[in-house]
Amino acid sequence: MISKSGQSARLLRSCYDDVDLDQSDRPAFAVHLDFSDYEAEVPQHQHKEGQLILALHGAVTCRTENGIWIVPPDCGVWIPGGVPHSNQVTSNARLSYLFVQPGAATLPWECCTLAVSPMLREMILRLADVPLNYAPDDHVGRMVRVLLDELAQMPIQGLDLPASSHPKIAAITAALMAEPGNRRTLVDWAAHVAMSERSLKRLMVQETGLTFGRWRRQLHLVIALRELASGATVQRVSSDLGYESPTAFIVMFKKALGTTPARYFAS
Repeated sequence: MISKSGQSARLLRSCYDDVDLDQSDRPAFAVHLDFSDYEAEVPQHQHKEGQLILALHGAVTCRTENGIWIVPPDCGVWIPGGVPHSNQVTSNARLSYLFVQPGAATLPWECCTLAVSPMLREMILRLADVPLNYAPDDHVGRMVRVLLDELAQMPIQGLDLPASSHPKIAAITAALMAEPGNRRTLVDWAAHVAMSERSLKRLMVQETGLTFGRWRRQLHLVIALRELASGATVQRVSSDLGYESPTAFIVMFKKALGTTPARYFAS
């Protein structure tokens, strides 16, 4: 059974009002959700099933104690069973949730963003349209076995932002998530959180595994993917992130993902 906490962001019902996780003992089942019908924010919760969140349109941002994950189209965020997490979606989001019973597949023990192949995507969509009372050896049961085998082969994508519960890092994270165009230097942030530059530099690597510069670029990438998936223009996103020009933003994006924003979303 799912447990929930926190306050809803909009006067709409929670998506979990229509998802009963006790309704199936099958290895996996899937549901479609159009978030024009639901709250845009799902407060922190957890469930015994592992969950793959697949974005069909728009984007969703998942948060756990250790990181922030973005789910742009054609990717999915894998959340192992028992991990507390919250989700926030863009207003145009259409999602599929794939729930996987513990031990049903060999999947990562930690949260991660996974590439989703066209075949896997179509199988998840198909599973969401069939009754839950399938038998292990009928057509759907065989498809589920292939689906879970395919899911276990999907490569991990670098679309997460390492987070930390350390008060100093958490304060910087909150400030930059609220104002991502803020261009304070490491020296400025050190003064802001009452630390020396050297101490903050060491703490950032210790807590996130990244230097401050790489961590901030990753934050920009996560926010850019979310905003572009919601329909924002490259010009607006580059301006909101504090880049001098759209060209400078595109260079950062291409260096991180190997292609331009236009080609990334077109593909």
